[in-house]
Amino acid sequence: MNAPAVHTGDADARTPVLVGAGQITQRPERGADPRTARGPLQLMVDAARAAAADAGPAQALLASLQAVVVIRLFADTSPRFVDPAGRFTNLPRSVAQRLGADAAQQLVYTWPGGNMPQWSINRLGEQVAAGQLQAALVVGAEALATWRMGQRANVPLGWHEDPGGTPEAWGDARRGWSDVESAHGARAAIVMYPMFENAIRHHLGRSIDEHQAAMGRWLEPFAKTAAANPLADRRGGYSPAHIATPGPDNPWIGWPYTRLMSANAYIDQGAAVILTSVAQAKALGVPEDRWVFLHGCADAHDHWHVSQRRNFHSAPAMAAVFEQAFAMAGKTMAEMRHLDIYSCFSSAVEVACGALGLQPDDPRGLTVTGGLPYFGGPGNNYVTHSIAQMVQVLRADRGSFGLVTANGNYLTKHSAGIYSTERPAVHFAPEPPSVLQSRLDASVPSPAFVPLASGEAVVESYTVMHERAGPSAGVLFGRLMDGARFIANTPVDASLFASMQAEDFIGRRGGVSNDGSRNVWVPV
Repeated sequence: MNAPAVHTGDADARTPVLVGAGQITQRPERGADPRTARGPLQLMVDAARAAAADAGPAQALLASLQAVVVIRLFADTSPRFVDPAGRFTNLPRSVAQRLGADAAQQLVYTWPGGNMPQWSINRLGEQVAAGQLQAALVVGAEALATWRMGQRANVPLGWHEDPGGTPEAWGDARRGWSDVESAHGARAAIVMYPMFENAIRHHLGRSIDEHQAAMGRWLEPFAKTAAANPLADRRGGYSPAHIATPGPDNPWIGWPYTRLMSANAYIDQGAAVILTSVAQAKALGVPEDRWVFLHGCADAHDHWHVSQRRNFHSAPAMAAVFEQAFAMAGKTMAEMRHLDIYSCFSSAVEVACGALGLQPDDPRGLTVTGGLPYFGGPGNNYVTHSIAQMVQVLRADRGSFGLVTANGNYLTKHSAGIYSTERPAVHFAPEPPSVLQSRLDASVPSPAFVPLASGEAVVESYTVMHERAGPSAGVLFGRLMDGARFIANTPVDASLFASMQAEDFIGRRGGVSNDGSRNVWVPV
């Protein structure tokens, strides 16, 4: 339900503006009772209060909220993170009640995706510009470090509450993987992104060793930024060699990714941003030196399942989102002084930077936080942190522009925001995302896909998955001789896994067969 329209007759008064930003990182001590730590709900509440205090009016701003948008918890995203004690049934209402946000009638809980914080800001901006909304909160948090401590100690944490009602749902409810991908063990990010990485390596014509070193160089600046950020979880300032080289403290996860190349989910972090109209910011007395405007934004997705992608080294929808956001802002990449490129894995960084024309040593830096492997990867909520951090950076560098990029699922859902303390020259009016999506759906090709494959075939991309004991599974995409794509596993064979990591298997010939539910590829 939308708030009453604002009748100012002044389009400038309906310009959306970010006025408050708050972040929290909690570091539970090893051996401590996990029940003494804050859970995700309390982290959200504290982050929201910090954002309101950052804006100035504090409780008056919270009381004026008409919308509360909560970014979906990992506990409601993956069965792996479910708390057996129960769940929160209406987090937006639980948050609003604790904040005294009694005027908040629009209570939203998003569907999964790392794109959802920016996507939600974009939608709220549209509502503000239309005069339907005057003040809104976007907030999220995870406490997976504490959750893991509770699981290991078999201590119930009591993270559940039923305040009644059902929140509005935003985003796309579809899961990110197909039944066929799931049957082959390809339903997690750590399986999909390594296959993108190997495809990028092959496309660039690099050897395995050359590309491993290059990934370390891509991620080193992120680690350095995290080392200087007191909110970051991993602050070791790792060298490229440390990042890229496997070892006891940096094992393979999904080859070619080591632990230090992977998003760090087991952290306790919360972040919140508050968006108002210019009229509401003035009415509440928010100082103008706190204001940060959204100049350009866009949202779109690539072919939904990885099996459907045109190739595994690019993301056409991502490039289109960047182009549209720059066009809306009337700015170019050269005019961006600050960047936060979504960095769940180095392949996401490489694809985004390829679309933006960026290099790993860009003097502007590629992150304002330290990125998901080092700052922290709090589930679906990382980009709330990157937006909150960008707000602070832009306030300190007035008149400059910053780009935030966001990515959901497996290089699937893309979002972007261009921010500045400079007031926009035109009214906030993004093109409806459905328009760009229709153009992409009509123009980006998708190869034929065969759920059950048989015959001679070549590898299109692949990964080797690792457990603590060592390599455990091979997963690949391949092409039959007629060009049809399939997904398959390899035999469980230690010598084969070793060869797949030592040699480039992309383009390797073999034979694929199936047992009626799953494909198995064997090299010639």
